[in-house]
Amino acid sequence: MTGNPPGMVGVVVIGRNEGERLVQCLKSVVDMHRVVVYVDSGSTDGSPATACSLGVIVVDLDLAIPFTAARARNAGWHKLEELSPTTRFVQFVDGDCVVDGEWMDVASQTMKQHHDVVVVCGRRRERFPEASVYNRLCDMEWDTPVGPADTCGGDALMRLSALQAVSGFRDEMIAGEEPELCLRLRNNGGVVLRIDHEMTRHDAAMTTFGQWWTRAIRAGHAYGEGAHLTITDSAGLWHHEVVSTLLWAVAIPLIAIASARWTYGLSLLLFLAYPALWLRIALRSRHRWPGRDARIYATFCVIAKFAHAVGWWRFHRNRLFGRRSRLIEYKQSAPVVSQPS
Repeated sequence: MTGNPPGMVGVVVIGRNEGERLVQCLKSVVDMHRVVVYVDSGSTDGSPATACSLGVIVVDLDLAIPFTAARARNAGWHKLEELSPTTRFVQFVDGDCVVDGEWMDVASQTMKQHHDVVVVCGRRRERFPEASVYNRLCDMEWDTPVGPADTCGGDALMRLSALQAVSGFRDEMIAGEEPELCLRLRNNGGVVLRIDHEMTRHDAAMTTFGQWWTRAIRAGHAYGEGAHLTITDSAGLWHHEVVSTLLWAVAIPLIAIASARWTYGLSLLLFLAYPALWLRIALRSRHRWPGRDARIYATFCVIAKFAHAVGWWRFHRNRLFGRRSRLIEYKQSAPVVSQPS
């Protein structure tokens, strides 16, 4: 049972070919007091039919328009507006996540107590961190500080009136749409709050380096687009990350190699900056994670600079040639959904 009046909290789940992961997700949010909307982005695994069988409202996105998570979330909360005029808060959930049973009550109570808070997020955990080092990295990434925050992820409770005031997500963004939205919400006077409570368990299903690399490219694309969109905003998105990416992945290698001949190879000593960077990250991370995890985190932070540069370049290449960026997907489709009894 929920402590909220019927209709106060609505749920928007988005997904594409999430298979059994979607079934578990929907079962974690369906009850008699909430309207649940599932927005499907062209699944071929039976996901829409399965969602219908669980009593969920299904929105199928138009195949003629490029899919993005931002577009799906917008379609979801607009459907909630239409179906449930009493909705005050919207819980966004990715279809590969299971929501903690107490989360929505706790998060909505926080919203009621703090009228300036427009986004509440909690602890997102990886369901199978032991399955691979890449899953473990996801779990570490989501271990964010408690308190006022700049951004949230794909799972968060949002105040519907605040979403309406800024017209929701940017449909065209293929990644990084939540931080961009949070920046506009904060510029509009809202507060993003990370609370100390379990929120969701996510199934990254990331078992190969190639998947991790692709995900890091997507992050670099988000850095490029976010920084470009907010270039004139003093509190803009990812300006520091873009500078860091270009320094470590482009400037240092180019200077070291291009100068090697006339410096008699001394410029190659610049490559010693990478182990120094690794050591700095590892030492700074020890207060958050045990020694081995801190070393793993530092290693992949350094490697990710190069993937981020690839993503940054993809965004700007597409922008310069007037092309719309396509989704960068790292996850393989889950097994075909079995119809629940």
